[in-house]
Amino acid sequence: MRVTPLDPWIAGRTGSDAGASRAAVTDHQLGGLNDTLALVADASRFYRGRLPHRLASLDELGQLPFTTADDLRADPMGFVCGSQGRISRVVTLDTSGTTGPPKRVAFTTADQELTIDFFAVGMSTFTRPGDRVAILLPGETPGSVGDLLATALTRIGATAMLHGVVLDPDRSRQRLIDDKADVAVGIPTHMLAVARDPGPQPVMRSVLVSTDHLPDAIVEALETTWGCTVYDHYGMTEMGLGGGVECEARDGYHIREADMIFEVIDPATGEPVTDGHPGEVVFTTITRSGMPLIRYRTGDLSRLLSGTCICGSVVMRLARVRSRLDGHVELAGHTLTMSQLDEVLFNVPGIVGFTAEVTADGLNIGVRATGRLDPEPIRARLLDALPYLRGAGLRIGSADTSPPTAGKRRIFDVRNMYFWPTGL
Repeated sequence: MRVTPLDPWIAGRTGSDAGASRAAVTDHQLGGLNDTLALVADASRFYRGRLPHRLASLDELGQLPFTTADDLRADPMGFVCGSQGRISRVVTLDTSGTTGPPKRVAFTTADQELTIDFFAVGMSTFTRPGDRVAILLPGETPGSVGDLLATALTRIGATAMLHGVVLDPDRSRQRLIDDKADVAVGIPTHMLAVARDPGPQPVMRSVLVSTDHLPDAIVEALETTWGCTVYDHYGMTEMGLGGGVECEARDGYHIREADMIFEVIDPATGEPVTDGHPGEVVFTTITRSGMPLIRYRTGDLSRLLSGTCICGSVVMRLARVRSRLDGHVELAGHTLTMSQLDEVLFNVPGIVGFTAEVTADGLNIGVRATGRLDPEPIRARLLDALPYLRGAGLRIGSADTSPPTAGKRRIFDVRNMYFWPTGL
């Protein structure tokens, strides 16, 4: 098993001679953090006056206040450093189920170059020169994730084929076959919809999934159908799209330590948790100049993995993200999580997606399936795995048959929401 390509990449960025070292990474991160603190103190309307200009060590990072999604929604341009003329791309994030203004994240050309660099290194984990790589992500707009990924693939000698997001699983399946893809990149549920579409299936060596949590049930379905190895990528737009990627060991994401500092905190107290303990993921950018973010709370739940990876790298790892703070609800005296539903429902043949909503009447599951929907076997599987749902008013119905849109899936809890009557 070869060491993750991120190891020599981070070693080169941090000044290590032979492989990444923790001391060199720490020194690099402290220097980048202090440069960022000096930048935002001078140029960011939001951070100006809120933060010290310099820290003596990374141990002091926990003394800085958090940045939240609400902060970003309230005043996105307040985070921009310098003239808005430096900004080459602004991404608007409309989060399903969230009221109020959307989040907007801005990048300079140099910020996007950092993303391309990370994408190129991360993709080389499982992509060889000459490979044909199908990108089933948005890519029509310059600077979009698919566009940046295509540029990165060209740099490592691969052929990038921009397929776009999956709107018609049958068409996407046939394109993978016609284009003779060696590698594919896409959204977990979209890839599942393609793999469960009736008809001949492509055979690929590797698949990378991103943008949403990856259930084990989807990994098994893709690997069984396509004869591939599935890798998971962790990232979000606020990170600059790339945050970490699995190596050949597939034992946690090796994270982008050359450009960011990651923490895991107790979401209730805000205090750091011990490595290996679960909590909320928080990150700080240390090389971005357009819109740096300090201690940004992601809402994702994971844990930092200590020790050297099986691949031999000391680059910090984050356990696979399987849930979010808004991905669980209290129901019938238990905590129901999206990941629990994922592992049960995606193991049912034919299911390619689902929605979950809790109302005053109980739990409503809307299922997307490739064929005729019979709710009783689905109900039986859910009750067998989660017996407490017997007292939760469980109802199974049909949802839109098209693949769900990109984004973080969640359980919608509308029990305490008030809806104005229509006609007023």
